[in-house]
Amino acid sequence: MEADWDEVTRIAFPAPGTNDYPRPATALAFDTIAELLWAGNDRGRVVSFYGHDLQRYTAFKIHPPAEGPVRQFLFHDRGVICLGTRSVHMSMRRGPALWNIRHKDMNDLQCMSFTSKGASEIIVAGWQDTMFIIDVIKGEIIKQVPTEHHYTTMKKSKYICAATRTGCVDLLDPITFKIVRSWQAHASYINDMDAQNDFIVTCGGSLKQQAAQTYMLDPYVNVFDLKNMTSMKPMPFPPLAAHVRLHPRMLTTSIVTSQHGQMHVVDIMNPNTSNVRYANVMSFINLFEIAPSGEALAMADTECNIHLWGSPSKIHFTDMALPIDIPKAEEPLPMLDWSSDTPLSSIGMPYYREQLFSAWPPDIISDVGAPPVQLDPAFLATLKQTEWGLYGRNTRGLRRNQVENTRTTIKPSMQAPKFLSEKARESAMASSAGGAPDSKTEQAPDTSSSSSELESLKPEAPPMYRNLEIKYSKFGVDDFDFGYYNKTRYAGLENHIPNSYANSLLQLMHYTPLLRNMALQHAATACVGDLCLLCELGFVFDMLQKAEGSTCQATNMFKTLSAAPQAAPLGLLEEESHVSSLLTMSQGLSRFLFDRINHEYRSIAPVSTALEQTLFHLQQPPSPDELASRVLATSAVIMIRCMNCRNENTRPGTAQVNDLMYPLPKPAVRGGRAPKTIFSQVLKMGVERETTSKGWCNRCQRYQNLQMRKTIHSVPAVLVVNTAISTPEHRRLWSTPGWLPEEIGIIVDQGQFFCFEGEDLKLHLQRGIHNITVYSLIGMVVNIESSAPQKTHLVGMINVAHAEATPPGESRWHLFNDFSVRPVSAAEALTFNAAWKMPAVLLYQIKAANNKSNMDWKAKLDTSILYRDLSAHSEAKTYQVLDPETERPGLDTIVALDTEFVSLKQPEIQMNSDGERETIRPMSHALARVSVVRGQGEHEGEAFIDDYIAIREPVVDYLTLYSGITASDLDPRTTKHNLVSLKTAYKKLWVLLNLGCKFLGHGLRQDFRVINIQVPRAQVIDTIEVFYLKSRLRKLSLAFLAWYLLKEDIQLETHDSIEDARTALKLYRKYLEFEDAGILEPILEDIYKAGRTTNFKPPRKEDQVIQRTDTPPVMAVEGSVATAGGVADPSTPARKAVGLGQGSAGGSSFGVVNVFTPGKGSPLPK
Repeated sequence: MEADWDEVTRIAFPAPGTNDYPRPATALAFDTIAELLWAGNDRGRVVSFYGHDLQRYTAFKIHPPAEGPVRQFLFHDRGVICLGTRSVHMSMRRGPALWNIRHKDMNDLQCMSFTSKGASEIIVAGWQDTMFIIDVIKGEIIKQVPTEHHYTTMKKSKYICAATRTGCVDLLDPITFKIVRSWQAHASYINDMDAQNDFIVTCGGSLKQQAAQTYMLDPYVNVFDLKNMTSMKPMPFPPLAAHVRLHPRMLTTSIVTSQHGQMHVVDIMNPNTSNVRYANVMSFINLFEIAPSGEALAMADTECNIHLWGSPSKIHFTDMALPIDIPKAEEPLPMLDWSSDTPLSSIGMPYYREQLFSAWPPDIISDVGAPPVQLDPAFLATLKQTEWGLYGRNTRGLRRNQVENTRTTIKPSMQAPKFLSEKARESAMASSAGGAPDSKTEQAPDTSSSSSELESLKPEAPPMYRNLEIKYSKFGVDDFDFGYYNKTRYAGLENHIPNSYANSLLQLMHYTPLLRNMALQHAATACVGDLCLLCELGFVFDMLQKAEGSTCQATNMFKTLSAAPQAAPLGLLEEESHVSSLLTMSQGLSRFLFDRINHEYRSIAPVSTALEQTLFHLQQPPSPDELASRVLATSAVIMIRCMNCRNENTRPGTAQVNDLMYPLPKPAVRGGRAPKTIFSQVLKMGVERETTSKGWCNRCQRYQNLQMRKTIHSVPAVLVVNTAISTPEHRRLWSTPGWLPEEIGIIVDQGQFFCFEGEDLKLHLQRGIHNITVYSLIGMVVNIESSAPQKTHLVGMINVAHAEATPPGESRWHLFNDFSVRPVSAAEALTFNAAWKMPAVLLYQIKAANNKSNMDWKAKLDTSILYRDLSAHSEAKTYQVLDPETERPGLDTIVALDTEFVSLKQPEIQMNSDGERETIRPMSHALARVSVVRGQGEHEGEAFIDDYIAIREPVVDYLTLYSGITASDLDPRTTKHNLVSLKTAYKKLWVLLNLGCKFLGHGLRQDFRVINIQVPRAQVIDTIEVFYLKSRLRKLSLAFLAWYLLKEDIQLETHDSIEDARTALKLYRKYLEFEDAGILEPILEDIYKAGRTTNFKPPRKEDQVIQRTDTPPVMAVEGSVATAGGVADPSTPARKAVGLGQGSAGGSSFGVVNVFTPGKGSPLPK
C-alpha cells in the first residue's frame, strides 16, 4: 500500500426497488477478468459497477426476495457464478442468465469454490449435510458428496480450505473432497478467512470471560503454513481483527481490518511491523475485498455505502481485463411536423429489441419455388412462334399441362456415392441378365484444378473444401465407397473417430521425411510403453505408406492421445465439453505432440541413425539427445531485462514449436504507402520473440516492466510454426497473394536470427558469403470456416513431392480433406481467403532432407517381443511362444490370425420418413482377443500368440455369444488368461507384418479394421475370398465351410479365436488341394448348392448338449477336456484337438439348432 493510497470513490449501494429502502451489501467481490466490482444484497439482487468511478453496469435477480441474501461470487470466462441460500445461478456479465440450479437438498448454502478441474467445476457447501459438485459448462449437478461438517467459507489454494461453524478449518482434497487435515483456528467461530499459495490466514472470535453468551473478536490473526502443515506465529491486531486478505502479488503480505476501519498491512514473516491506514467510515465495515491486481481495495459498511481505495494514478482491478460491452445510447428521433401533406415514408420503422417471429431461421424456410424446366434445344426447334409464345406437338412424354418435378432432376454439387453392396448387386444383376453394367456410372469428384479460377478466391468454401460425412449402410463403414473421393495413391484418414480433427496434422507429419524416419526408427525398437505417442505415430505412418491410396484410420493413435494425462487439461480432446476452436486445438496439439516426440525419442536409442549422420555430416553415431535437438529444437536463451534498473537475467528458451508474432499496424507515410510486411519478417519476430510484460525484479524487489528477447543458437531441421492468427489485420496479411513462400533461407549468426525469401534468398545463395540453410515448405494445416449447416473443420495442404523416393522435379500439392484426397495447383494451395480459409500450422524442413529415407529399421527390427512370455498363468496356457533358435518368422511365413471383439458403443439407428431404418453411427468395437497360429513347420496349428486385451474404455456389450469374451476375462483381478495392453498385442502383429509374414484367416478385413493395421494384399490370404463366387452375391461363413468341407462342427455356442484360426488354416489346405487337382470351380458350385438347402447354416442336433470350457491347453491329450483348475462358468465349448491333416469323417447325423453366425467382412446380406 503506497503512500498516495486513499479513498477514491464512495457510492451508496442502490436499493433493490423503487419502493424499497437501501440495504447493506451481503456479498462483495472483484471480477478476476474484467474491470468490474460485484455486490449482492439480502433480497437476492446482484449489481455490478464498472471502473474506478464505480459506474453502475448491470443488475439482476438470482432468486426471489424471500430466499434471503446473496452469499458469494465466483468468476468464469463466460460469466459470473452467484450463490444464494437455495440455488446457484450463472449469468453473463451483461445480465442474461446462463443457468440456475436448484435441488431439494439445497437448504442453507453458504460458500463455494473451484475444484481441481479449474474453472469448469465448482463445489458448493453450507450449513447442511450435503455438498454439490456442479459442472459449470453444462450447468448440471454431477455429484453429491456427504459431509459431517457445516461450512461457512471456502477458499481455493493447494487444497480447498473450508471454515466450519465451530472455528475449525478443514483442508479438502480438490479431487476426492475428503478431509486431509483439520486445524482449530479459533475457539468459537471464524469471521473471515483467506488462502493463497502456502498460507491460510483467519480472524475469528471467542466467548467473553465475563458473559458466556457474548462473543468478541480475537485481537490477532492466525496463520497456517500449508507447505509444512503447521501453525505459525499469530499476527497481533489490538483493534480486533474482523477481516483479512492476502495480497495477490506479495506472497507474504496480508491486510487486516477492524470493524471501525483501521487497516494494517502486515508481513506474515515479520508481524511486529505494519503500515497503518484508517478508512473514514461512520458505522461498521461488514465486507472487505482486495482486487486481483493488488491496486484496489473495496469495503462495504452497514450504512449501505461501498468504499473504493487505491492510488488515483494506478488504480485498476485486474491486469489483463476483457473489454466491457457498453450499450450505445439511442439517438433521439427528430420531431416531425405532422400534417396531411407529410409523406408516410418519412416515418421510420419501429425499433424492436427482440427478434421478430417473421425472421425465420434459414433451415426451416420452405422451398416454395422450383427450377425452370430444362427443354431440349431439338424440341424447341420444332415449335412454332406466335405473338403469345411457342406451341407445337407434345413429345415430352407428359400429359398436357402436367407439371414436371424439376427439383429431383437437379443434382447436388457433391453427390454421395452408392454403397459398395449396391454397386456389387447392380453389377451382378447386369451380368446375370446378359448385358453390360449400367453405363450411367457415378461421376467422381472433379480432381482437376484450373489455374484460371482459383477455388480459394470464392466468397464461400467450395465443395472440395467442405466437411465430408461417412454414410452407413446396414453393413457398417466397410460398405462406404471411399475410393469415390480418392483417385490418388496417397491414403486418406477416416473422420468418424473421436479426435479425428488431428488427421490433417498427422498427414502433414507423415509427409515430412525426417519426422517419418524418427517415428519408424523408434517404433522398430523394443519400446512397449502404453502411452508412447511416437510409437503410435510410427504405426500410423507405416500404415499410410502401405495403404497405397486406401483409406486408413488412426483409432489407436487417438486412444493413446485420449489416455495421455496432459491432453484433457490442455483442451486437446474433442469429447471434452469445453472444446475451444479447432484452430486453437490444432496449434495446441502441435506443441504437445512435438514435446512428446522430443521426450520419447530420447528415452531409447533408435535402431538406425544413418540418415542423420549423412545429413548432418557426423563422424560417429549421435546420441538420441543430440539427434532430437538437431531435428526438433530451436535452441535459444531468453534475455530478461528490467526496464527500471536495467538488471539482466537469462534462462533457457528452447522450443519445438514457434508462434508467429505480427508487427503492430503502422500508419502510411505521408504522401506514400504503408510499409510492406513480408513473411520472413513475421517469422523472425516469432522466433526471436521480443516482448514486454509485467514481472518480478529481484533487484527492485517489486513488479516491473520486463523486456524479454531470445538469443538464437541454432534452428532445427524441422521448423514447426503456429500462425497465431487472431485479428482481421492478420487475416488480411495472409490473404495477400503470394505472401507465403515455398522456400526460405535462414542464417543464425552470433545469437541473431535472419530469414530471407524470394529475390533476397536467391541473392544470398549466389553470393555464398554466409552459411545459409534453405528450408522447403512441406505443407500446412488449414482451418476451413463454414456457416451452418456445414461444420468448421481442418484440412491438410501438403506438397507430397518432398516425400517421394525419387524427386519428381516439380511441386505436387494435394488437398487432404480427411478421406478425400485430390491434387491441386501450387497457386490454389498457397492462396488464402480471409473469409473462410486460414492456415493454422506450417511445417518447413531443410531442403537437403527432401526425398531422403532410411529403411534400415526393417532389417534391424527388434523382434524380442515375439519370444517373450510375460503371462503368470502357466498352468493352462493355450499358446506356446516361438523358439528363437528354430522358429524365425520371415518372408512368406504363413500365420493364421483370428480376433474377438467387444462393443464400446451401441449403434445409433433412426427411422426415416419412408419408414426405413437408417444408421447414424455404427457399433464401435474394441479388440478383446488376438490369436495367431503357426501355419507351417513342426508345430503347425499351435498358437504362439493368444493375448487378451486390457481395455481402458467402458464396455457396453461383451458379445459373449459371438466372441466368447466375458467381463472376468478382461479384468486383471480375475482373468486366467494372458492379459496385455493394446500396444503390446499390436506390436507383435506389426513386427510379424514387417517381417514379411502372410496373414491367413476368414473375413480378415474386419479383423484388420478393429486391430487398426494395414496389411498389403500380397500378405493376406482370406478364405472368405478363395471360397467365393461373385455371381452368387453371398460370402460363406466359417462354420458352414467347416461343416461342409472339413466335416467339423465349430462355433456351437460361441466363437473361439484359436479354433477359428486353425479352421481357416485347414480350409486353406483344402483350397490348395482343390486348385492343384483343377476341381475348385465344381467344388464351389457344390458348396453353394448345399448352402441353399440348409440356408447356408451348418445343421445342428436338436438335442445336442455342449459343455462349456476354456480353450484347451496346448499340451492337452486328444479327447480330454482341459479346464483351468475347475473354474466355474467356462466360456467356450470343449472340442477335440484335431490336427491339420484330413478332417474326421464322422458318421453322426446332424440336427438343426437355431444359431445365427454372422459372417465377417461380407458387405452382402446372408
